Amino acid sequence: MNVLELSEQEIFRRNSLNELRSMGIDPYPAAEYAVNAYSTEILEKFRDDDEEIHRVSIAGRMMNRRIMGKASFIELQDAKGRIQVYIARDNICPDENKDLYNKVFKKLLDLGDFIGIEGYIFRTKMGEVSVHCDRLTVLSKSLRPLPTPKEKDGVVHDAFEDPEQRYRQRYVDLAVNDGIKDIFIKRTKVYNSMRNFFNSAGYMEVETPILQAIPGGASARPFKTHHNALDIPLYMRIADELYLKRLLVGGFDGVYEFSKNFRNEGMDRTHNPEFTCMEIYVAYKDYNWMMKFTEQMIERICMDVNNSTDVKVGDNIIHFKAPFKRVTMLGAIKDFTGYDLTGKSEEEIREICHALDIEADETMGKGKMIDEIFGEKCEGNYIQPTFVTDYPVEMSPLTKKHRDNPELTERFELMVNGKELCNAYSELNDPIDQLARFQDQLKLSEKGDDEAMFIDMDFVRALEYGMPPTSGMGIGMDRLVMMMTGQVAIQEVLLFPQMRPEKVVVKDANSKYTALGISEEWIPVVQKAGYNKVSDLAGVNPQKAHQEICGVNKKFKLGLTAPSVAEVTEWIAKVEA
Repeated sequence: MNVLELSEQEIFRRNSLNELRSMGIDPYPAAEYAVNAYSTEILEKFRDDDEEIHRVSIAGRMMNRRIMGKASFIELQDAKGRIQVYIARDNICPDENKDLYNKVFKKLLDLGDFIGIEGYIFRTKMGEVSVHCDRLTVLSKSLRPLPTPKEKDGVVHDAFEDPEQRYRQRYVDLAVNDGIKDIFIKRTKVYNSMRNFFNSAGYMEVETPILQAIPGGASARPFKTHHNALDIPLYMRIADELYLKRLLVGGFDGVYEFSKNFRNEGMDRTHNPEFTCMEIYVAYKDYNWMMKFTEQMIERICMDVNNSTDVKVGDNIIHFKAPFKRVTMLGAIKDFTGYDLTGKSEEEIREICHALDIEADETMGKGKMIDEIFGEKCEGNYIQPTFVTDYPVEMSPLTKKHRDNPELTERFELMVNGKELCNAYSELNDPIDQLARFQDQLKLSEKGDDEAMFIDMDFVRALEYGMPPTSGMGIGMDRLVMMMTGQVAIQEVLLFPQMRPEKVVVKDANSKYTALGISEEWIPVVQKAGYNKVSDLAGVNPQKAHQEICGVNKKFKLGLTAPSVAEVTEWIAKVEA
């Protein structure tokens, strides 16, 4: 790497790296380092009246260091927390050679470096449980300084808080910000709790294709790719519903999958183009059974993750104690808008959209317009968990018609904190009705609706072999984790959310600099001084530019023969000419 691309601290650390190697110390050893304890366990289990000396081997990052002559204290951060370590020169250097302490520990190690500590547990005179180090091992040299926050007079400086930086460099976020790792530990607990809930009920976890010839199971815009060997277009999965239902045709009673889905749509605080969804399908059940099953599942998860059925999300306390409230979709729309959409035609609903200042163009059918009305006027009002039931048939091409009203379907969505959390049906298993619904979706697509469903004739064929009466439910795992961890942005619960490419400093080509009379070897120096484009030199005081450029040469010890002020003046004159 070009030295001019490095900061002063990065250069210092690389020099330390080279010194370690010159001393015969490998800064990146290959051998296993046996760890037998973690910080949290040591702090929890230590007892002052325990006569036994407990020896431990721990490892982690050095996050703080206080050197006091022949003895020092450091703060070691491992995978579970932090603990103080006492390091005395004569303990880690029992022979006459004291370089490990005087040179390696005090001068060549830096905050952020990984080290191994062997020693015994004790309590200091100040009352802090610590590890008394007998042996120190260098495990990994950090070449970039961590942005560790500093506090002075109650004000925190250098905190790593910018969301864009945190999401882009999650590895740094996890290392320096308290509580971030806990979010993702809870995420795993959510998955484990849900998986245990399903497994205890006797349902089987399966896997279905991510690359699909027909992206079915949802109304969404897919990502498209091409398979070279087969020479066919393929789509990234938008849902796994149709494949899971095929398994019920094949004879399974209950199947579920945690699936990565991909939708080529907008991004905001609750949407990411790549997201995780869980879908479960159970034979011989209906949506009423699934509502009870879902609220019991979410209550169980909340208890397993938080030891409570209450969670604070933003300014709201969400109560996940079952049972949850139930309202019909058209009833909700009537409650919040005053309009009863029952029996209304497509044109009548379009007029109502206009009256409510909701955009509704000619490409939108009844289902999409009703969805827009509910989304804008109703959804945000449901803070506490609420099942919204009985959706119009136009909105639900994979759902069984309502047993009491053929204009509706047996469907529910669970709304929490103003957003949809899960979606469930009494699944449509009539192949003739299903084909007709697909054909209706095709008409919407021909009108310009790019989120209308594709026709999957193989799925229709599967239904023709017979699928038992079934209830299915899909739940957005990222949103569920948001609820269980009290987060209001989906990016906070994704380890690596989708981001725009990093901005790169644009620099002029070398030929533009050489045209001014600047030699090739000086171009990186000029750019390091801040003149990334030759136009940046326009209007600059030649004395100032000369000082800055020569300052870079001196600071980085490049040893280049400096240009004169007259030469720099000539460069600037040519730019301004």
